[in-house]
Amino acid sequence: MNHSATPLSRFDVWKLAARPRTLPAASAPVIAASAAAFADGSFDLLPGLAALLGALLLQIGANFANDLFDFQKGADTAERTGPLRVTSAGLVTPREIKTAMAMVFGLAALCGVYLALHAGWPVIAIGVLSILGALAYTGGPYPLGYHGLGEVAVFIFFGLAAVCGTYYVQALRLSPAAVWTAVPLGLLTVAILIVNNLRDIATDRASGKHTLAARFGAAWTQREYVGVVSAAYLMPIGMWLSGATSAWVMLAWLSLPLAFPLFKKVRTLTGRALNPVLAQTGQLELAYALALALGFVVQRLLA
Repeated sequence: MNHSATPLSRFDVWKLAARPRTLPAASAPVIAASAAAFADGSFDLLPGLAALLGALLLQIGANFANDLFDFQKGADTAERTGPLRVTSAGLVTPREIKTAMAMVFGLAALCGVYLALHAGWPVIAIGVLSILGALAYTGGPYPLGYHGLGEVAVFIFFGLAAVCGTYYVQALRLSPAAVWTAVPLGLLTVAILIVNNLRDIATDRASGKHTLAARFGAAWTQREYVGVVSAAYLMPIGMWLSGATSAWVMLAWLSLPLAFPLFKKVRTLTGRALNPVLAQTGQLELAYALALALGFVVQRLLA
């Protein structure tokens, strides 16, 4: 079943499968964590770059895994409103996407080996759990995304693990600032998933994919999005008042004007019209991370 009006090159097919619009959000936790390490005088370029490459590879691997496992479970039907899935469209075979997934996770593991040699066994644990988490989201005997646990998994693996892991491989310890930083980045990554699940309520219900959105409906999911994004913007206040950072982390609010239009779009748009909102929420997370990183840099320079 080919949904494309004109034949796609192999490069374009694999670009579709990799879903490059998801990558800015994958880089955001690494950027924020590296800036937190810089603020503490612990920034280390090579481990930071390895963490960034590993995060991008994990995201691509997760995208391949979702493409494959949703196809196998029958979740990607002709009624799908999201971006084209290459396996269900017949553009690649299940064997090809499985091989590509294994290769990408293998490359991510190589980044993990370097980081483990640099920072020790905790990195191995984080890396293994992150790969297992990416696979368990839509695969395995109890796929998390199918049982309303997608938000929890995303928060843990693309928030807490990504930020704390990146900070740890540079500073070789954790700090209150790193843990605080992980929370808003995790929340904004969850917000991306919320838009995805809001868009797919009808098709997820039809295929038996019991996301929180499918369970509780559109109105509840719209409020969930606003609440999660709003909570992310409250975190810098806690970071400052707790003494974990200086008040300069409030520069994260520079990205707040990007959030307000998204609140309206989430409340008014449905189906395919939410696809741009998905990408824009990823851009919001990246903007937040860059603004927060600026705050950490200023904190260090004025110390």
